[in-house]
Amino acid sequence: MSTVEAPRTGVRVHVQKLGTSLSNMVMPNIGAFIAWGLITALFIEQGWLQAIFSGLRDPDGWVARIGGWGSYDGAGIVGPMITYLLPVLIGYTGGRMIHGNRGAVVGAIATMGVVAGADVPMFMGAMIMGPLGGWAMKKADALWEGKIRPGFEMLVDNFSAGILGMLLAILGFFGIGPIVSSFTRAAGNAVDFLVNHDLLPLTSLLIEPAKVLFLNNAINHGVLTPLGTTQALDTGKSILFLLETNPGPGLGVLLAFMVFGRGAARASAPGAAIIQFFGGIHEIYFPYVLMKPKLIAATILGGMTGVFVNVLFGSGLRAPAAPGSIIAIYAQTASGSFLGVTLSVLAATAVSFTVASLLLKTDRAADEPDLAVATAEMEALKGKKSSVASALVGAARGPVSSIVFACDAGMGSSAMGASVLRKKIRSAGFGDITVTNQSIANLTDNYDLVVTHRDLTDRARLKTGSAVHVSVEDFMSSPRYDEIVEMLGNTNSGAAAGEVAEEQPGSTENDVLPLDSIVLAGTATSAEGAIDEAGALLVAADAVEPTYVDAMHEREKSVSTYMGNGLAIPHGTNEAKTAIRRTGISFVRYPEPIDWNGKPAEFVVGIAGLGNDHMALLTKIAHVFLDKDEVARLRAATSADEVRAVLSDSK
Repeated sequence: MSTVEAPRTGVRVHVQKLGTSLSNMVMPNIGAFIAWGLITALFIEQGWLQAIFSGLRDPDGWVARIGGWGSYDGAGIVGPMITYLLPVLIGYTGGRMIHGNRGAVVGAIATMGVVAGADVPMFMGAMIMGPLGGWAMKKADALWEGKIRPGFEMLVDNFSAGILGMLLAILGFFGIGPIVSSFTRAAGNAVDFLVNHDLLPLTSLLIEPAKVLFLNNAINHGVLTPLGTTQALDTGKSILFLLETNPGPGLGVLLAFMVFGRGAARASAPGAAIIQFFGGIHEIYFPYVLMKPKLIAATILGGMTGVFVNVLFGSGLRAPAAPGSIIAIYAQTASGSFLGVTLSVLAATAVSFTVASLLLKTDRAADEPDLAVATAEMEALKGKKSSVASALVGAARGPVSSIVFACDAGMGSSAMGASVLRKKIRSAGFGDITVTNQSIANLTDNYDLVVTHRDLTDRARLKTGSAVHVSVEDFMSSPRYDEIVEMLGNTNSGAAAGEVAEEQPGSTENDVLPLDSIVLAGTATSAEGAIDEAGALLVAADAVEPTYVDAMHEREKSVSTYMGNGLAIPHGTNEAKTAIRRTGISFVRYPEPIDWNGKPAEFVVGIAGLGNDHMALLTKIAHVFLDKDEVARLRAATSADEVRAVLSDSK
C-alpha cells in the first residue's frame, strides 16, 4: 500500500475546485456576514431590541435609525450592507484571487454593475463578476507587459483598470445582473416549493454524502449562503443556513464510535466530537465515515431529521453560522427559533447515533476494516519496511525544509493536522522545519512535502506538482505522521541540527557545472526551446538521461520556473529523479531575452539535483542574481571560465 499514487482527475476533483473557489470568496468575509447578522438580529423591527424600544416616545431613535425601520424604512445599516457591502467584498476577494490588487479593484467595480442592475442581493453575481474582473485584468496586463515606455506605467495601469472596470460594470448591469436575478428568484421559488410541500428534508440525500467528499464548503458558501441571505432579508431568518451546518449528524457518528468503535477510532472519537461540536470543524468526522461508507446512511437520516424538525418549528438563522459550531449557530439563531434549533440538533444527533451504533455493533471484522485495523496494518508494514517512508525517501532525496497540511478551506482540519504534525516533528529534533496549514486553492508549488486527506490529494497535486504528497485518513492519530518523522531522519540527517550538507565524494563545483555546460550565446527563441537547449547540455554532460528533458517540460507546465531578474531555472519533476545519473547544472546566456511565459529571460540555468552537492552552487547563483553588478559581470563575460568564476566566487 502506497500513499504516493499516480495523479487522477475526475468530475469530483473539478467540482471540488469550483466549490473551493466559491468558498474562498466567502470565507475571508465571514466576519462581515456575522456583523450584518448581529446588526440585523439586534436592530431590525422584529429584532431583539425592538421590544425594549418600541414603547418609547421616540420610535425613530437610534435603534430605528440603525435597523432602518420606522421613518427610516429601507435605510439604516442592514439594507446597504447586504445590498452593497457584502457583494462588493465577495467580488473584491474573487478578483484578488485571480490577479492581486488590480484584479480585486476591477472585480469590485464589475460587481457594482450587477448590484445596481438587479433587484435581489447579488452574491451569485459577485461570484461571477469578481473572478471575471480579475481574469480580464490579468489578460489585459499580459498584452502590454514590457511594452510600456518608462514613465507611462502608472498612466496605463490606472486607465486600463478604469476602462476595463467600466465595461464590465456595464456588462453586469445590462447582462449578468438580470440573468442572475432570474436564477435567484427561480432558486428561491424551488426552495419555497420544497418547504410548502414538506420536501426540504430530502435535500439531506445530496448534502450529507457531498459533505464527506469535502464538498461541504461548496454547498454551504457557494449555494446555501447566497440563497439563505436573500431569504433572510425578506423574512428575518432562513432555514437554509441550517441544512449543512447542523452538527448533529456528525456528532451522532462520533458518539457511536465512542461506544461501539474499536482501537484508534474509539480512542480519538471523544476529542473529535468536542472539536466538531464546539469548534465547528465538521471535517473531523469525515474520515470516520469514509473508513466505513455504510455510515453515510446515519448522517443522511440524521440530517433529514434535523431539517424536518426545523421545518416543523419554522426555525432558522439570521445569517450564516461559520464555522458550524453550536456556539456560532446560537449566535445567529433568530428570536423565536431557539427551541426548534435546539431540538433539531438533538434529534439529528439521536437518529445519527442510533443508526451508526446499529451499523457498528453488527459490523464484522471481515467487513470493511476500520481505523484501528488500518492502523495495525500500516504498523505491521512499518515493522519490516514502511511503504510510505520508502516512497517518500525515493521521492524526496534532499532535505525537507517546508511542510504544508492542506484541506479544503485551510482553516479547520488542516490547522489541527498541522498542529499535531508540527509537535511530532519538533519533538524529534527537527525544529528548523516549518509546518503550516493552507487551503488547497491557495497552495503554491514551493513546498517540499504536502499532507492532505486521501480524498483531497489529487487536487493538491494539481497545485503542487513538484512536491512529495502524503495521504492521511485520520487527522488526529494517523500513523503517517510517525512515518514522516522517520523519513526526515533519513533525508534531513545532519541538516536538522543546522549542519551544512557535505558534497558527495568526488563531486565539486567544477563537476556540477563543467565548462562544456556553459553556453554564452544560446540559439533558442522560446521557453520551450530554451528548456531543450539547457536539457541537452545536461544530457551531453552525462548528468541525466534524455527522458529528463521531457520531465523539465512537464515541470514547466505545472508552474513557471522563471525566478525574476532575467533568470529561469528549469528542472524536472520529482518523478524524474530516477532519470538523474549525477548532479549537474547547465548555463545558457541569450543575447536577446526570450519570452518566458510573459517574462524576459536572459539567463537559463538547467538543474538536475541528486543529493545536496548542488545546493551550495545554487545558493551562490541566487546571490549573483540579487546583485546587479554581478549580473552585469555575467552579461559582459566573454568566456565560460569567466561565467563560472562569477558564479563560484559569489558570497
